[in-house]
Amino acid sequence: MDKNLQTALDKWQWQEPDTAWKGAGLYHVTLTIPSREPLLGTLVIPDSDATKARVNILPLGRAVLNIQRQLSSFYPEIQILHYCLMPDHLHAIWYVRQAMPRGIRAAVRGFWQEVKKVGRLSSFAPNLIRENYQERAKTLREEIGADRYDALPPIFTEMPFVRPMGQRRQLPATLRYIDMNPQRLATKRLMPGFFRVQEGIELAGRTYSGVGNIALLQAEHYAPVHVRRMMVEAAEHGEPQTLRDYMNGCVLAARKGTVMVSPFISPQEKQVMEVLLKEERPFICIANNGFRDYYKPQDGLFDAVAAGRVLILSPWDYDADKRHVTRADCIAMNQMAEELCSLSSITNSNPLSSITPD
Repeated sequence: MDKNLQTALDKWQWQEPDTAWKGAGLYHVTLTIPSREPLLGTLVIPDSDATKARVNILPLGRAVLNIQRQLSSFYPEIQILHYCLMPDHLHAIWYVRQAMPRGIRAAVRGFWQEVKKVGRLSSFAPNLIRENYQERAKTLREEIGADRYDALPPIFTEMPFVRPMGQRRQLPATLRYIDMNPQRLATKRLMPGFFRVQEGIELAGRTYSGVGNIALLQAEHYAPVHVRRMMVEAAEHGEPQTLRDYMNGCVLAARKGTVMVSPFISPQEKQVMEVLLKEERPFICIANNGFRDYYKPQDGLFDAVAAGRVLILSPWDYDADKRHVTRADCIAMNQMAEELCSLSSITNSNPLSSITPD
């Protein structure tokens, strides 16, 4: 691990409730070009190998990185620990080493104002980005007039998204997510079919959108993964056998070719999914939100989708404000999983019933 990152891990007091935005901490900052134009860099995929993917930085991208690099001149509390520039967005981890008088949001807004100036300069004449771009951006308004300047597209029309990282385990996951961005984009370009959102999938009287291998809907056997509360409560009271048998049974069914179907909500269901991912078994996942533009499944799911082992389905439109799954959502998604399994050619038998667990 980078020495600066390790120092942050060793010294930083991880955030307590209600301290986000005000005190020391780590923040994941994402700056995006809303039009998704590749103005910051170009993706290169040597030998059509996604693992070798890299981004060649364009002048506007270099200018954005320089502005970020100069943040510490205006905000000495901030240290840039890590970043990854993509063709149309920037991911970065900012380390706020001590409390800031105006908070992290003031720094984010200042950063945004500066990149918008360079964005307008690029809109006016991209070649001006190459030399003294910051001085040129400052004087452009005077040279061409306020009305004409204000009419120039700032390119970065949305304020950067900033998320406080309140738990220690978030840092390694965020680092991996950031570093894997070029490989994921390359994978999507090399295998566009599995990552294209497919609309209007009619199943058991519902209409779904889907991402992944639609051919998994033609499997011979399906079974749900639905850990019941009574199983968990029994395990908590010292009787884990029923829960263990059920979870083992799900995995054994998958090993025999059954496609497991579930929203994978509970910790126990997530454990089953982790085994399916590790063993490269196909499954169908019900999602509690729809798919935004440029949707990318998370981590292990991404690789499984790319390999054609997973189909993610959702009957809902994408809701940017939806953050948490409700009990009503859980009930509905478990019902959907049962409905999908009823489409199997083995509707009159349970593929788990004849399996002896480990």
